[in-house]
Amino acid sequence: MIVYFLRHASAGQPKHGSAKDDKRALDEDGIAQCGYVGRALAALEVQLDAVISSPLKRATQTASLVANEMGHEGRILIEAALRPEATFQEFRALLTRHARQESIMVVGHNPNLSEFLGRLIAGGDGEAAVDLKKGAIAKVEVDHNSGVLYWCLTPKILRSYYESFASSARPKTARK
Repeated sequence: MIVYFLRHASAGQPKHGSAKDDKRALDEDGIAQCGYVGRALAALEVQLDAVISSPLKRATQTASLVANEMGHEGRILIEAALRPEATFQEFRALLTRHARQESIMVVGHNPNLSEFLGRLIAGGDGEAAVDLKKGAIAKVEVDHNSGVLYWCLTPKILRSYYESFASSARPKTARK
């Protein structure tokens, strides 16, 4: 199974109080990041069987905007196993529930999303240091208890990729 780990995009400063912070929306930069990520993934021809998000607003917005840019027609699935306080065991259970899927995207928060990614590529018991920046995405092929990291890209890199791809797709005009 291919698992794309996507950290929610920029959502400004955390708010005091769990209930208020759970409802924190993406800011202007975050919305733009989602556009770059989604368009770059579409250009890379990434296909997803499922998009699974934390229930927090900034994560569901990220999942929805990126999936929309990619042309994903399925609904966004909400999983508590992607909340900020979720454990690796809960995350492993999520992967087990979706094991029949060929390719999924999980959208969540740090520090646990980076921890889940690190533990998967280190074989479950170990831990690799991976720091997913806001709006970053990583591609991991998961086989039973371990995973192989294929790439990890920040929104800045994806924006550059998309802009170079878009400019190379323009028709060339002759100069006189």
